[in-house]
Order: sequence, then structure tokens, then C-alpha cells
Amino acid sequence: MKLTIVYDNDIYKKNIDLKSDWGFSCLIETEGKTILFDTGANGEILLNNMRLLGIDPYIIDIIVISHEHWDHNGGLKALGLIVDDIELYRLEDKPCGNMNLKNIGMSQKITKGVYTTGKLTGTPKDEQSLILQGKDGWYVLAGCSHSSVEKILNVARTYGDVVGLIGGLHGFNNFHVLNDLKLVCPVHCSKYKKKIHELFPDASINAGVGKIIEI
Repeated sequence: MKLTIVYDNDIYKKNIDLKSDWGFSCLIETEGKTILFDTGANGEILLNNMRLLGIDPYIIDIIVISHEHWDHNGGLKALGLIVDDIELYRLEDKPCGNMNLKNIGMSQKITKGVYTTGKLTGTPKDEQSLILQGKDGWYVLAGCSHSSVEKILNVARTYGDVVGLIGGLHGFNNFHVLNDLKLVCPVHCSKYKKKIHELFPDASINAGVGKIIEI
């Protein structure tokens, strides 16, 4: 499974005119389906970054919106104008274009090796995260972790051993929760990126637009 960060506050892959912006989006390529998790804040920036990274929007089979904040669903309208006949998983009843809307409640399978935590209560927004089956265990992909990192990991562990966490963590600082993880990649809104890198030098990796993670 291959993850490519296409929207983030920082740039990882330099010198090809990628743009950073407040928001998050990550492309997930599996053996069967291609999933876009969140769409950043600005459709023009999203599509520009995808183009520069050699990603054709028409390969997207599924879009998952973690939560209904502008910096995670802002690019959806632009995508709705150019893609068709794809599945849209979100927590609220908000159709977009001709996408096949699927409202998420409970944790469920989205496609082979990809599951949603389902709707988890959070402040100020409820949120869903993705649980991904990698070669060496399960990985969590989170948008902002409004529902708390602890709660998200607890749901993910019902599927098996969690070995990695990728995503926005906001003000999360219960760092001991990360002790057993083999990979930690704080993105977007994570307040304590520097501290996480200091505490977990062997497990933590830098993020940014253009970063590729294979699991």
C-alpha cells in the first residue's frame, strides 16, 4: 500500500513548484482501489499538487472526508467537477456532484485492507479515521484527531496490532501512547511535531507535500 501526501502545511519534495497550505490530503493506492483521504482547503492547490506529482484525478475510486472542516473538505467541490462515478464516504449527508454518497456511522470495511473507525465523537467536530492493513501490522491515518488519538488507536486495535500513526494530531501530548509504534508521522495541525521527533527519533518521519510512505 502506497501513501502520498498531496496537501499539507509543509513541502517535502522540493524544487517542483508544489504548494503548501493549511490543510491535509493523502492519496492511498492499494492493489484494488485508489482512495483520496481528505481534500485540503483549496481545490486549485490540490489539483496543482496532484498534477506535479503525476497523479491523475481520474484514478480515484473513493474519497473519504475525515470531518467537515474547510481545511479537509475544501477541495471536494473542485474534484466533483471532474470526477464521476466514485464513492464518497463522509459523516454528514452532504452529496457532491455525481458521487455515490455513503454516510458513515459504525466502523466498517471500505475496500480490501482499508477500514474506517466510524464516527467518533470529537470536539469541535466528530471525525472518522482510516485503519490500513500494512505488511507488518495496522496503520492509522487521521485528519486532525479531534476525537483523540487514544480513542482512534483503541478502535484500530480491534483489528490487530497497530504499528504506525500518520496524520494531524492537534494538541496531542500524551506521548507515551506512541511508545510501541514503529512509525509516527505527524502532519498538518500537529502542535508538537518537534517534540515527537525528539522523543521518537527512530520511529518518527517528516511529512509534507510529496512525501511517500509505503506500508
